[in-house]
This record gives sequence, structure tokens and C-alpha cells, in this order.
Amino acid sequence: MIIKKFTAKTEKEAVENARKELGEGVVVMNVKDVKAKGFFAFLKPHMTEVTVALEEESERYTAAVSAINSVIASSEKKEEAVSSASGAPDAPKQEPPKKESSAIEEKLDSLQYLLEQQLQKPEEPKEPKEEGGEKKEETEIDRFMKLLHNTMLDNEVDEKYAEEIIGEIAQVNKPNMPFDYALANIYQKMILKFGMPSCITPASKGIKMVFFLGPTGVGKTTTIAKIASIFRVDQKKKVALLTADTYRIAAAEQLRTYANILEVPFRIIYTVEEIEKAMEDFRDYDYILVDTAGHSHQNSAQKESMNKFIHSVDDKAEKEVYLVLSATTKYRDLISIADAYKEMTDFKLIFTKLDETTTLGNLLNLRLYTNAELSYVTYGQNVPDDIEEFNPQRTVKKLLGGKN
Repeated sequence: MIIKKFTAKTEKEAVENARKELGEGVVVMNVKDVKAKGFFAFLKPHMTEVTVALEEESERYTAAVSAINSVIASSEKKEEAVSSASGAPDAPKQEPPKKESSAIEEKLDSLQYLLEQQLQKPEEPKEPKEEGGEKKEETEIDRFMKLLHNTMLDNEVDEKYAEEIIGEIAQVNKPNMPFDYALANIYQKMILKFGMPSCITPASKGIKMVFFLGPTGVGKTTTIAKIASIFRVDQKKKVALLTADTYRIAAAEQLRTYANILEVPFRIIYTVEEIEKAMEDFRDYDYILVDTAGHSHQNSAQKESMNKFIHSVDDKAEKEVYLVLSATTKYRDLISIADAYKEMTDFKLIFTKLDETTTLGNLLNLRLYTNAELSYVTYGQNVPDDIEEFNPQRTVKKLLGGKN
């Protein structure tokens, strides 16, 4: 694995520099502001430091490094092996699960330190004891992997995906491998599975049509208002708002209110011809954001109507489609919703209401189930606040039991 830091004026510029040097396969592991030093620091521009990783099969983390051991020594001393099934008198007792969970959190806090080490080959593990035909004794690393597996399940990662991730790492694990090595591998694998966020980008030419789909009650209209505010206020872009939600008067009026505050045009559209007319009227705009009816995904007639709206702009303008979902929805229902909209079009994912749940497993579940890219997440009702680009590092850390 290649791990390297890049510093630039913005995060985007630093990531671009990393990709130019290392290739498109780099994964952003950490982002932080860098304070200028020296007497004239206040005259120097603000800088951002990005740590990236590039996985290569020919390179691996070291299994034992004194610097890493010093960071985690205090937590490892608290972990004792489970008593063997034979009840041998010298078998150590197992610490209560709460202490093990605390140890994971401590190690996650030091994970970035581990990932920044440019190391070569791990130590060879000690020769395993002969089993003598008896059942193989569970090792400390086995118990640690099981604990991570259970932690993912507690965070509502689907068992299929949790076992898949653990299985991939188990193929390279060895009995006496330090926990940090396994933890770092899982951390990196999960970030790679999430991928980097893919958010709304300008059209290469002309306007960008952006459609927002999703069931009722997920906060779709509020999310559109947040995104419109970012474009209008922060980026000084020209934005128009349309709504095809003619079923709920309150939704249209809510979006109209936001449009008035932002001083952007707003229209209610009933037909494909009205969308085409809006595209003509706003042809010199940067973005047209379209709110669609938040009906049941099982209503075939309404689905057909929405399908016509979405594809009415094909060959006329660049478009992006976002499926807005609540992080509080049951995974089984999320699958049903995603399947219904997948019949219409490809989409990217926006998850709302992260502030209303303590588990984020569904973000990983649906990412792997649909293979759709994640874009934004929201965590409150405040406009234009309470929205940000999806952060894979922070999400993976929480899925593995770490703190925000």
C-alpha cells in the first residue's frame, strides 16, 4: 500500500494532485487544515492537507511496529484470551465485552496513525501449535474479527455484507497478526466499497437538469432547498426550481417559499411540454432542480407518469437523477423502493435523517445492493445547513464502533 500526503489550497486541488501522481484508484483517508508557521504565517494562504492511500498487492502493512505497539499497548494489555474448552488451569480469563468494545474504540482513534506508516513486510507469525487431531483453538485475532463482525451487525450492516468483508480480510490474516493490521485492512476495504461521494456537477454545456425521486416523508423537498441554497448563495449559480408534485399542495407551497427566499424562479409542472418550456425559458441557467411526486413506489400509474417526466429531457440536456431515502427506513423496504425506481432510471443516493438514527448500516447495505454512488447526507431541518457530502471515512469508523 502506498500512503502519501498532498497539500494544496483546497481539498479538491489536493485530491487532483494525488490522482495525477498516483492514479484514479487513490482513496482519501484523512483531510485536515494546515496552519502556516513562521513570523509571517498570517500572510500565507489557507492550506488543506489530504492523506491518500493506494492499495497494491505487492505491498502490505507491517505486523509489528514498536511505534504502533506503544500507541495501543495500554488497550491490548486489557484483552485476555478466552479460556480453552478443556479448562486448562493456565488459560486466561476473558475480559467483559464492554472492555473489548472500548479497546476497539481506542484503536480506531489511533487508526490514522497506523495508516500513515510507510512500512514494508510484516513479521512472520510464530509456528502454530500442533492440533493433535483436536478442534483448532480460537486465536485472539479470530475473536477480534468476530467482535468486529458483531459490531457491524449491531450497526445494522446486513449479515451477508458483514461476512463478505470479514471473509476478504480473513484470507490475509494470520494467527499472531496484531489487531491493528486487521483493523486497518477492514477500514480500508470498507472505504473502498463505499467509494468517494459523487455529487451534482455543472453541465459541460448548457443547463444541468437534476431530478429528485423518493417516497413520501423522506425530506425530499427540504433537501432540494438545501442544495439550491448552496448553489445560489455559496456558489453564485443561477438556479430554477420546478415541482411535478401536484398531489400535495403543501409540498409545492413549501418549495415556492424557499424559492422566494432564495429569489429564484419557481414553477409547478403538469406535463412533459411544460418541462420542455421551462428548459427553453431557463436555457441560460446553470441548474434546474426538479422535485417529483413523493408517492408510493408501488403505484404503477404514478410511476409511469414520473418515468415520462424523467426521460423527457433525454437528448435535450444533461441530467442527473438522485434517489432520496431516509436512513431510518428498514433495509427490506429500502430494497423494495430501490428496485422500483431502478426500473425507471439509474440514480445516485441521498440519505436523509441521519440525526434520527444511531445506526448507519443501511448506507453500506444499499450502496452494495444497488451499486449506486452515494452523494449527500442530511441530518436536520435547517436550510441551508444540515447537509454535507457523504463522508466514507467517518461512516466506516462509526460502523466499526468508533466515535464521531
